[in-house]
Amino acid sequence: MLGGSRGGSAASVRAARMRAVRHLGGLGALAGVLVALMLLPAACGAGIGARDAARWFQEEPDDLDVSDVPQRSRILAADGSLIATFFYQNRVDVRLDQIAPIARRAVLAIEDSRFYEHGALDSQGTLRALASNLTSGQVTQGGSGITQQYVKNLLIAQADTVEEQRAAQEISAARKIRELRYAVALEKRFSKDEILRRYLNIAYFGDGAYGIEAASRHYFGKPAAELQLAEAALLAGVIRYPHAYDPIHHPKAARKRRNVVLRRMAELNWIDRAAAEAAARKPLGLRVKRTRSGCVVSKAPFFCDYVQREILTNPVFGKTAKARERLLKRGGLTIRTTLDPQTQRAAQRAVDRHVPPKNSAGKAAAEALVEPGTGEIKGMAVDRELGSNRERGKTWINFAADASHGSSIGMQAGSTFKVFTLAAALDEDMPFGTRLMAPRAYVPTGYRDCKGRRVGDTKPLRNAADGEGGREFSLVTGTHHSVNTFFLALQRKVGLCDTVKMAEKLGMRQANGKPLEQYPSFTLGFNPVSPVRLAAAYAAFGARGRYCKPIAIKQITDAQGRELRVPGADCKQVLDKGVADAVNHVLRGVLTKGTARGQGIGRPAAGKTGTVDDFSAAWFAGYTPDLAAAVWVGDPRGGYKHPMRNLCMDGRCYGAVYGATIPAPIWHDTMAGALAGRPATPFVRPPARFFRRGSGEIDRAPDVRGMPLGAALSRLREAGFRARVGAPVRSDRYPAGTVASMSTAADGTVILHVSRGGERPRPDPTPTPDDPAPPPEAGPPPPEAGPPLPGPGRGVENPPGTTP
Repeated sequence: MLGGSRGGSAASVRAARMRAVRHLGGLGALAGVLVALMLLPAACGAGIGARDAARWFQEEPDDLDVSDVPQRSRILAADGSLIATFFYQNRVDVRLDQIAPIARRAVLAIEDSRFYEHGALDSQGTLRALASNLTSGQVTQGGSGITQQYVKNLLIAQADTVEEQRAAQEISAARKIRELRYAVALEKRFSKDEILRRYLNIAYFGDGAYGIEAASRHYFGKPAAELQLAEAALLAGVIRYPHAYDPIHHPKAARKRRNVVLRRMAELNWIDRAAAEAAARKPLGLRVKRTRSGCVVSKAPFFCDYVQREILTNPVFGKTAKARERLLKRGGLTIRTTLDPQTQRAAQRAVDRHVPPKNSAGKAAAEALVEPGTGEIKGMAVDRELGSNRERGKTWINFAADASHGSSIGMQAGSTFKVFTLAAALDEDMPFGTRLMAPRAYVPTGYRDCKGRRVGDTKPLRNAADGEGGREFSLVTGTHHSVNTFFLALQRKVGLCDTVKMAEKLGMRQANGKPLEQYPSFTLGFNPVSPVRLAAAYAAFGARGRYCKPIAIKQITDAQGRELRVPGADCKQVLDKGVADAVNHVLRGVLTKGTARGQGIGRPAAGKTGTVDDFSAAWFAGYTPDLAAAVWVGDPRGGYKHPMRNLCMDGRCYGAVYGATIPAPIWHDTMAGALAGRPATPFVRPPARFFRRGSGEIDRAPDVRGMPLGAALSRLREAGFRARVGAPVRSDRYPAGTVASMSTAADGTVILHVSRGGERPRPDPTPTPDDPAPPPEAGPPPPEAGPPLPGPGRGVENPPGTTP
């Protein structure tokens, strides 16, 4: 586009005129060459050379390519609203009947008034234009007809290199002869109406507008079908010298040129003089509407970038990177995507509210939302603008996506990965009441990867909170409390390889595209992943075990309306429905009794917190049967270098940041907004077999003192606890044969001591030191993360004595 002020317009026009005058001599010579060439066969009689030349000229060139010219591509949301536009040239191809007749006449009047009367070359018009231009000292009329101009524009549009562009625009007899030969071929192949249509769709109208439809929308904010006389004449006048007659930057020159067109239309009696004079008195009447290319100006910039990269990197859209870029920016594609505007707005508001783009701590947040059962990405938000990170609050990196779709190498997932161990355990038919000892420190030995190799670590991993180690947990309470050593023990019980395979079945891989690494701390989430993949994995639980690859594109049609092949979600049932229902049952408690307690959204929902060691990042992944989301919060400069301990951001201080501190509230606000006004879908109750050892809800052994021994043993086993009988004890409080006291062995087994009676009854039931009060059946859930664990990339959980 040509910039400049109004003051510079006169100088620009004078310069254009001088260039035109300098070329008049060349135009005259070329006109002579072309006329002579046209008459050559008749003038040369029966000469063999002449006949060969004539035959060459009349034959259709082998290299004549009339494929459609570059057109802009549009990315649309699921509701049809515009997300972004891509183009080399801003052009919208239209039919001839979609262009106002007055606009067609205006262009023909000033460019080729005898278009429908002559062939490829109008010798009369060429000589007339030459005489007119020599008389006026400037180019007022074109020497080339519409067909020849179309050929020239076509060759320029198809030029991929600077050399090809120069060859298409050079002033030489060779170029003119080549253009005329192409024009002869086109006049044979197409009707006059079709040639005119193609010409009007390819011509450049200045200020980045290619074709009359894009020009009409750009300058007047209306389609070409609605152009009026003065508007049509203005656009027709721009074609000859688009830069000099650009009405935005050179309005005086554009108005003068418009009036030349009006006078010419009156001379041809295509309009009456009164109409021409009335139109000439009108102002330009511009209502400029700019169309910007690319994702930077999109309302969903990172989703837009994800779609763009899908097309540019996936071989299904072209064998080479150049071919794929050409398709996107020249192919006139209509790309219908999965984006839900309501969900996108809710996500963007939530990440920006909790982690402002230019926050004082330099932190960042990203969220991806996927629909269970379809894999459709419904929203994707980053708390930044799309742009150079040299400017505060901007980044080119899409933290919500994999490296192939956003340049991110991913982030360690923390305890969100524990769900894969849980799913593997339930898939092996372990009931909710399955209990394992969670020691305060755990040496991860005895693990084998999927190749059978021993993998382990001699350094002990530990829980990071007082009270979270040294006792048993069930599958339910261990998940609710997110106990590290419990999941390390559970992973060893089900097998590291089975846990890894479960994650892989649910689509997980490292963000760089490589397979997941396999070490004992796998369940603690040391692998770097992306929010979009984690959201898709959790969506599979919401879809009762049906996993779908995350997709952003639903349909693509090209400029001719042909539908292109688009990769699908490839949905598969990877997990038994009952097992998925069991996972959902356990994870629902995280929002009501566990580490994300208080983050419910008023409808059935489930989720899991995650905090990476040393508080280098925090996550929350949660879902309903209708929508799943994964949220990451961290530091783009490096989480270990800039951990979220004692974090203060924009005047608000959080202390240490866990998954429930910032990510869970972002998820809560997003889901509330995204699902507002939509009916709630319930989860399905898990099969009865998972309750065969109780619900697993009781965190500590129920008090069975005073119960007969048989009833006490049954009560404990129903609650999922192992129990055995210890040495009998004397008790004045409990009758002989009933349980008088309880204790817990190192392996978590409850030991029952039966009363052998006492010397006298004791009416006061107050416990004595020999007869201690039982622990409560359940206590408040501890928070979900804590101090760093030893070893590279260990996830952490359970900070001391605090609640998220």
